[in-house]
Formats: sequence, C-alpha cells, structure tokens
Amino acid sequence: MTETATPKPAKRPVASVPAAEVVADGTGSGGRTAIADVVVSKIAEIATREIPGVHALGGGAARAVGMLRDRIPGSKTNLSQGVSVEVGETQAAVDIELVAEYGVSIAELAAAIRANVISAVERMTGLQVTEVNISVTDVHLDGDDDDDEDAAETTEPRVR
Repeated sequence: MTETATPKPAKRPVASVPAAEVVADGTGSGGRTAIADVVVSKIAEIATREIPGVHALGGGAARAVGMLRDRIPGSKTNLSQGVSVEVGETQAAVDIELVAEYGVSIAELAAAIRANVISAVERMTGLQVTEVNISVTDVHLDGDDDDDEDAAETTEPRVR
C-alpha cells in the first residue's frame, strides 16, 4: 500500500500585530482580528458616560488639560480621558477615574458602571473583561461648575 502525500497549502505572510493591538478571534478560523487598546478605552468611556450620576471622567489634572484642549480650534475631544486599559490576547482590564454627582450612591454607581462596561466591551470586542477598577476622585455639587472662571468674567466687579 502506498500513501499519497497531499500538498500543504502555501503559507501566506501574516502582518505582525503591533503591541498596542490584541487579537480577539472567537471563531478560531478565517483570519485574525486586531483590536487596538484605544478602541477598548473608547468603548469603556462611552459605556461609563451612559450611566446617570457620572459628572466627568478623569482626575483634576486630566480634566484641566481636556478643557484646554477643547478650547483649541480644530482639536478633537479625548474620548478615553480618565480611562486606561490593559489588553492581553483574550482579556482586558479597565481602570476608570471619575467625578460623581452629589447625592448618587457611589456603590450603586460603581456597580452600574462596572456592569455596563463589562457588557459593552465583551459584546463589541469578544474580549473577556477580568476587572473594572473605579476610582471616584471628586463629587460634583450643583454650584460647582468647571466654567467658574468664565462666570467670574461675566459678573460685575465688586469695586469700581
């Protein structure tokens, strides 16, 4: 009995995946899908902002830089401000820094954010979210506006 050898298909060159990208392929066949870290970060940011009680993302310095960036004509808003991610081949971890509205239960807010971020990232990317760490850096009061400087300029001076 003789065996016939079947020819092996020629290997196609595969583009290397940059370190900032991850391969998320739930099917295991038909190719590879590369997802950049910034994609996961933006998904997490949008999912966080969907939850009522989130006033702003980022700490004080990040928000100040963001306000300056927004005032530059032609600049784009940084959608991933206050969100950092660590992405592996099949998993992701998300860290969120935010300012909560006064009166909102921070424990309930964190639970709602965590559930929404996990759902959105896993649904859209196929990555398993291992953890969502939430850091509440401040509480926003109704009288506290980020535009206090602008309000001071529009009011009349106290002395003439």
